[in-house]
Amino acid sequence: MQREEFVQQLWLDYVHTHPDIGGLRLWPLHTAAEYLTLVTLNYGPFAMHALSLPLSRMGYRSVGHYAMADKGLLIHLMAPSDDSSWLVLAELQIGTLSKVPREALTSLVHQSHPADCKGHNLLCRGRPWPMPSWELYQQLQNAHPLAAWLAVMGPRLHHAGFDCYRMHASIDTLSEQLENAGMPPLSGQQNGVFSVSNLLEHRFYPATPQKMVFRDGDEHRLCLGGLALTQKQVNDAHERVAEILLPFHTRCEMA
Repeated sequence: MQREEFVQQLWLDYVHTHPDIGGLRLWPLHTAAEYLTLVTLNYGPFAMHALSLPLSRMGYRSVGHYAMADKGLLIHLMAPSDDSSWLVLAELQIGTLSKVPREALTSLVHQSHPADCKGHNLLCRGRPWPMPSWELYQQLQNAHPLAAWLAVMGPRLHHAGFDCYRMHASIDTLSEQLENAGMPPLSGQQNGVFSVSNLLEHRFYPATPQKMVFRDGDEHRLCLGGLALTQKQVNDAHERVAEILLPFHTRCEMA
């Protein structure tokens, strides 16, 4: 699979999951995201050590790793060989979960069909295991919100981030447009996944909650992603926003 096809599949799956975002017409359709945030877990074919080879064959190279122990995450930052979107892979470390939710999530992942656990498009084909029960979802939500998110979504694109500088508009202007479209931002620098560097102004806009049908037929509406706007606190056109997205103090070395 070529990188362009991979990104296109990611985006098509993303707007299918979030039709309100797919319907936005606030900027040109060809506008590329500065970065794409994907959530996965350190287990089997969905772990970063297994995903790194197919991603490298598509032209992505690893440029840094960031450990966020308070969130149970290891973040992998990958740059493309051209000017397209960077990848921010947030890998949930399931060993940080307590025994009961860890075993519950592992048991769910074990139910994946073998055919859905291989190939270059693991990150854009949806949830490979059965839908959990509402009770299990709540249990995982209490243990770790991303464990619950993975249970219902599978390894997937969580949100896309856009650089206001590259869109030739201020973050306040674009934010007002999103709010007028019915997408108010969360307060602070949060985005539901990782901490953001204080070198950036960052605003996250949750998508409209979507109806999900759980294993026993329960229906509940969940917010499962969104989009982000970023703007550098200092005018500097030399670095990509993705390069300074994550807090420097969380950077770590890996063998």
